[in-house]
Amino acid sequence: MTAGSPPGVPPASPPVSPPGSPPGSASGSPPGSASGVLRIGNASGFYGDRFDALREMLTGGPLDVLTGDYLAELTMLILGRDRLKNPDAGYAKTFLRQLEEGLGLAHERGVRIVTNAGGLNPAGLAAAVRALAERVGVPVRVAHVEGDDLLARGGWGDGVLTANAYLGGAGIAACLRAGADVVVTGRVTDAALVTGPAAAHFGWDAGDPDRPGDLDALAGAVVAGHVLECGTQATGGNYSFFTRHDVRRPGFPLAEIHADGSAVITKHDGTGGVVDLGTVTAQLLYETGGARYAGPDVTARLDTVRLDQDGPDRVRISGVRGEPPPPALKVGLNRLGGLRNEIVFVLTGLDIDAKARLVRGQVEDALAGRRPAEVRWELARTDRPDAGTEETASALLRLVVRDSDPEVVGRAVSGAAVELALGSYPGFHVTAPPGTGVPYGVFEAAYVDASEAAHTAVLPDGRRVAVPAPLRTRALEPVPPPPPPEPLPAGLPTRRAPLGLVVGARSGDKGGDANVGVWARSEDGWRWLAHELTTGRFRELIPESRELTVVRHLLPRLRAVNFTVEGLLGEGVAARARFDPQAKALGEWLRARHADIPEVLL
Repeated sequence: MTAGSPPGVPPASPPVSPPGSPPGSASGSPPGSASGVLRIGNASGFYGDRFDALREMLTGGPLDVLTGDYLAELTMLILGRDRLKNPDAGYAKTFLRQLEEGLGLAHERGVRIVTNAGGLNPAGLAAAVRALAERVGVPVRVAHVEGDDLLARGGWGDGVLTANAYLGGAGIAACLRAGADVVVTGRVTDAALVTGPAAAHFGWDAGDPDRPGDLDALAGAVVAGHVLECGTQATGGNYSFFTRHDVRRPGFPLAEIHADGSAVITKHDGTGGVVDLGTVTAQLLYETGGARYAGPDVTARLDTVRLDQDGPDRVRISGVRGEPPPPALKVGLNRLGGLRNEIVFVLTGLDIDAKARLVRGQVEDALAGRRPAEVRWELARTDRPDAGTEETASALLRLVVRDSDPEVVGRAVSGAAVELALGSYPGFHVTAPPGTGVPYGVFEAAYVDASEAAHTAVLPDGRRVAVPAPLRTRALEPVPPPPPPEPLPAGLPTRRAPLGLVVGARSGDKGGDANVGVWARSEDGWRWLAHELTTGRFRELIPESRELTVVRHLLPRLRAVNFTVEGLLGEGVAARARFDPQAKALGEWLRARHADIPEVLL
């Protein structure tokens, strides 16, 4: 063990191979002083993403490392249910099918693959990759990272199906330093897929008190990893200003990472989509909160991020400052919450409100004796007057029920709806035949001391190496709010118009909370946005948030405000308590709301 290496972690050598080198070969740069640029690409943003992306990324241009992010809160629940049926399951099977062709391509090009597709069974997926490699005749060294599964620890309460700590990238780095060509992990942070390879290549060590600059470098890699993690969301997918670009088939993103942690976000030449300040800002705000973006490797200060256009389809990220990570690890808990049923009544033509009142009253009367624990009605007025088609003349009345008793959410509800078919509102029909109740999940977050997770790198030769918890930590605390910019001059003429004409937005979920990041495209737009979109104004525009806690964060360097709406999503995406259970379109709804906008911005 070389001096300065944490106990149990292999020395930081060799760095990750450059493009075109034989898998596992050293680049020749000594640890801690690796020169050049490390090119890390992404080929998956979720379990079910574009199947041929792995091949596209391997053949589209030079890469050193290719990552794949397959995990989300809902995915862990799905994998947990798979594991109940088969103890040998619990990983993303799609990845194996993608690798049948991709493994040989990666080997030929000297590209290492790092993925969290291991889910709840990284050892099982690693073994399956070895078997695949033997079958297709590709000599690769496979390693995996484990220790995130804390289900056996207990103390999580009743009905918990999965309990996984969000690990950092140190285990990945240990595997790569030991010469792994493929690294499979379980639940690590999405950004760890980038921080691990970068730390291995450049020799960063956030735990070394004599190297405080490595915190900044790691923080820069965290920001780059956060931009890459959702795949084509960084290259024009799900983008507010999509009509200004051709985003029919956006290419997947990659980051050119430098030794100081700065990076350029780009994509392979000739692929679709766009990489500009807007697409990168949108993804940077996605599913974040305040200025401190905490992770197990480092806490990145989002209020220090600088973005610059560095040429066509190139955005440079620089200036990111890092702080020691918090002492606790986040643990994602999934449990089965009960059963759920849904019926959507179609209401067509005239008297929509009266039709909704009639059928709602009839169903409520039928359920009076065996009413489910939760009954939720929503009327979506999708109808138009004097419509040219029957569909556009119709509104949707949605009934969602939840209970632990399958009879109460199943036959009792379905029967109540079916029996009304000939005795309710004129034109009675539903979008699909009523069915039985289906299980739904509930997501919760817990926190444990980082030492409670037995973070372990299982190297290609089978050695098990303990990855110690960070030596330096810092408890999270809010950053004092920055002063807002100078407002625009008073008395400017205004026009009533949608917010989205002058601002972009991206929204998403974190458990039961929703986040909405809103950014301005110009300095004058920022001066107006920072004063116009207060928490009070947000509550006016998004009525669902009026009784909830709404927290606003100003990020002046990004010309952005970021809102967290606590409890908007109830018990999380798997509970499907809301029409848009992951708040993916919440930002677009906000952009569609009207405000008095200064004409100079329009």
